[in-house]
Amino acid sequence: MESDANVTRIAVIGAGPAGFYATDALLKGLGDRASVDLIERLPTPYGLVRFGVAPDHQKIKSVTRLYDRTLADPRVRYLGNVELGRDLSLDDLRRHYHAVVLAVGSPTDRRLGIPGEDLPGSMSATEFVAWYNSHPDFQDLAVPLDAKTAVVIGVGNVAIDVTRVLAKTVAELGETDIADHALERLRGSTVEDIVIVGRRGPAEAKFTTKELRELGELANADIFVREDELDVGEASLAAIAGDVNATKNLEVLRDFARQRPEGKPRRVHIRFLLSPLALRGDERVRSVVFGKNRLEGRPGGGLAAVATGETEELNAELVFRSVGYQGTPLAGVPFDERSGVVPNDAGRVLEVRGGAQVPGLYAAGWIKRGPSGVIGTNKACAMETVASLLADDLPTPSEPSPEAVDALLAARGARPFTAADWARLDALETAAGASAGRPRVKLVAVDEMLATVR
Repeated sequence: MESDANVTRIAVIGAGPAGFYATDALLKGLGDRASVDLIERLPTPYGLVRFGVAPDHQKIKSVTRLYDRTLADPRVRYLGNVELGRDLSLDDLRRHYHAVVLAVGSPTDRRLGIPGEDLPGSMSATEFVAWYNSHPDFQDLAVPLDAKTAVVIGVGNVAIDVTRVLAKTVAELGETDIADHALERLRGSTVEDIVIVGRRGPAEAKFTTKELRELGELANADIFVREDELDVGEASLAAIAGDVNATKNLEVLRDFARQRPEGKPRRVHIRFLLSPLALRGDERVRSVVFGKNRLEGRPGGGLAAVATGETEELNAELVFRSVGYQGTPLAGVPFDERSGVVPNDAGRVLEVRGGAQVPGLYAAGWIKRGPSGVIGTNKACAMETVASLLADDLPTPSEPSPEAVDALLAARGARPFTAADWARLDALETAAGASAGRPRVKLVAVDEMLATVR
């Protein structure tokens, strides 16, 4: 590394995919001038790769090998267990870094906004996924699996992940890195039917074909799709012309509709053209009222789900909303409440949408563009942000040394979880997994993580 006067100090907030891709782009763009602190509020890195990717999709998690190379770079420091707003303020970051890249994702979920949404037995798919993936914030989540029917509202890959976890046997899940507490609770699950519901038609579903096809390959569940709900209109067909994924989805769904049930212990149903109107129940959810829809073309293009006035009520004791993630405001950072993102232009944070640039402040990933795309989508997104950063004249921090950051954190009682700490924890988890025939056995509680490696 060159002398301190020639070093550019960057703080990347959030160690998920967007944070790692931004860090990697900074290293390539700045070369020997780069000095990047990758700051994460949890001890462990990888964000949604660790806490969002389904436990039975281990191949997807192999992307962390690339992230490990970034962590091993001497120009990078990993500061886990350090939270913006708790241990460091935005003013602190400005004092110690030339620029800050916000890559904090979209940590909460969108709500349905209907009566009964907060009844016991109703929860977000985001919470459920975090619970079975060992996220420390959700280890004590109460998931009432003493239900007969579970309804999953939403037609994206997260809805399919939730459905697979509910449909698979404990023996199948026991070969994954699913949380031990979730595996034990799923052992007593009485769920027999899982119903995935979308407000628009099958052509508009957001599943990827590979994930959709997995639902028809479940050893423990039959698949059911109603042929009358696969009657796709000309407008829908025109809208997906050239869309290979949507076209293949229709083929898979039609194959599902033709499948004969084999009498498997559980059943997966996929329904379309239904909008949730209310959740009903007393001490817990007992049913969901849906309004039936038809699709109509919009004046400016596209299709809208329009209510027909008819309703349908499905019995269900467990309901998951899976209608998207939602960004949340950060202290001192501009935020667009309507879109749930930090207002920005090619990653440059703006005071308001269309307003002036905030010097030295940037955004990447979901907090920049909204919760869309797959893990790899964050790479191009982060590269665009870093290109903007490299083209700008950055503010000069008054205390740019790493030692100044360390002293500040120590004064505030923060104990950063380093890359070396993570390497030790990673080794412990994978060793525990190997002895149990699993990819890893995750530690869940933050205190346990810290104590184990120290």
